[in-house]
Amino acid sequence: MKFLSRLLRPIWNFINTVRRIILNILFFVIVIFVTVALFSGDKEPTVPDGGLLVLNPRGMLVEEPRYVSPSDRFVADALGNTPILETSLHDFLAVIEHAANDDRIAGVVLDLRSFWGGGVGKLELVAERLELVRAAGKPIIAHGNLFTQSQYYLASQADTIYLNPQGAVAIDGYHSYQTYFKGLFDKLHVKPYIFRVGDFKSAVEPYSRSDMSPEAREANQEFIDSLWQNYLAGITRHREIAPELLSGRMDDYLALFAAAENSQAQMALRAGLVDELAHAEEIRQNLIALGGKDSDTNSYRHIGWRDYHQVIQNENIVKRPDTRPQVHVVFAAGTILDGRQPRGTVGGESLAAELRRARLNDDIKAVVLRIDSPGGSAFASEQIRQELLQLREAGKPVIASMSSVAASGGYWIAAGADEIFATPATITGSIGVFGMFLSVQDTLAEVGVFTDGVSSTEFPYVSIDRDLNEAAQEVIQRGVDRIYLEFLELVANARDMTVDEVHEVAQGRVWTGTRALELGLVDQLGELEDAVIAAAARAELEDYQVTFPTYELSGWDAFIAQILDSGVKFAPSLFAPKSPTLVDQKLLQLRREIEAINEFNDPQHIYSRCLECKVQ
Repeated sequence: MKFLSRLLRPIWNFINTVRRIILNILFFVIVIFVTVALFSGDKEPTVPDGGLLVLNPRGMLVEEPRYVSPSDRFVADALGNTPILETSLHDFLAVIEHAANDDRIAGVVLDLRSFWGGGVGKLELVAERLELVRAAGKPIIAHGNLFTQSQYYLASQADTIYLNPQGAVAIDGYHSYQTYFKGLFDKLHVKPYIFRVGDFKSAVEPYSRSDMSPEAREANQEFIDSLWQNYLAGITRHREIAPELLSGRMDDYLALFAAAENSQAQMALRAGLVDELAHAEEIRQNLIALGGKDSDTNSYRHIGWRDYHQVIQNENIVKRPDTRPQVHVVFAAGTILDGRQPRGTVGGESLAAELRRARLNDDIKAVVLRIDSPGGSAFASEQIRQELLQLREAGKPVIASMSSVAASGGYWIAAGADEIFATPATITGSIGVFGMFLSVQDTLAEVGVFTDGVSSTEFPYVSIDRDLNEAAQEVIQRGVDRIYLEFLELVANARDMTVDEVHEVAQGRVWTGTRALELGLVDQLGELEDAVIAAAARAELEDYQVTFPTYELSGWDAFIAQILDSGVKFAPSLFAPKSPTLVDQKLLQLRREIEAINEFNDPQHIYSRCLECKVQ
């Protein structure tokens, strides 16, 4: 009987765990469904006349949010495993621009507590839109308990910044650190096969070294120093900040800290980072004085930016359909992978199909390819570039607009455009190719698992449970060499350079947009709207509309999405992303870097990808 009990106990524990999960999900469904039924009704959000617009982005600011099905998101929320939230950059920009010209909006409040960042280029775009609000004479107020570096970039654009007396502003510079797996691979007996071209192609270093190579250190130091100068220029646009705080020298920082009696908040105030130290109630009363009091909520009259975005969309629906010719924006956001991929990842087949639809749509006269990608599969990158060439042959101009990152494969596809725009802070270049293959043959041998068999030819059998023989290694290395030369040639043809000239600035080295312009790798510095204007000019359009991809949910997914959105609206504190702790940040970094290994899915095991392009 004891034996039977020991045998069945793990099975019962498993069943009981599943039961609890199912009950939690059902409870979650019932609570939110009742909430929606009781409070949502048919009531649409309204804009309070003379009220304030609250800009409270959640999670990361991205070009195109990655697709997570509402069903998957629902289950993840129920299990307490909420995925990283993302805010659409272009929805956010549209809201700010509309508010600048909306007489109903008296001012803007920046609530950045749930904002995680999104790259200097994206922050600069938001800053430019806030400049429209400032030009319209509407006050911008920012408040917070602790401003991270990305949060402070946006807060610094405000007329008034409030900081909690126990708070702080974190401005500690940009960092480019990698996690290196060689020691782990050695312990696990995983054998990495690395094939590379170029002195600066350091993308594979995390798998072949335990530290950063001198070449990578030189290149990375240059581009993060340039990014940091862009950041400093942004936060000092409207504020006089003590130069000692921005010098990057620890002695200067400690002197200011000591003068402020070791108070981070007092140091921020004295250094000009913030305007006033205030508790929540003081801030609330100041906002009530500015926007009026809402008797229902006993707070200031306001509308959140998501509700405001919905209002704008509803107001636009009643307008007559726009029949003007289109300049269509297509996104290439995320890692470039082979095959069809969901939004937020660039699939060779899926993006090629989207470009093909644009080519066959007579209403679309020009295309802007908005790139925010560190690259990936060389095969998929070329697949996408070929579709761009087909667009141009069809008489439709193509302009590449680089966002925060357009490197390696991201630059490969940009080379297929008529013209390339980058921002000063864009991370680009990394023109190089590498091959990588991981063998776990020795790992399996450690636990007594072996692979053996026969073949009908002498051609190598490639599998992760077998080492690569010399013939296979030679084939992959030759393929890497050939594709690198192909990369150089296509860039040379696109940029009117010689192959040798491209090689001098290639070899996997990373550049900022400003340096890329000097080196001839991009045509102009500018934002998305500049690229749109250039595309329209090439298509000889004077009166046109700018269109973006649209996605609609239907059936069950639409229902679940409505429930989740209602939950966010009526219980925002339950759904708000918490600021990540240092442990959270490291775990997230490790998860992404491990996931990156799984993203090496090129059919020929050859990649053009920049792993060092991420900056903390």
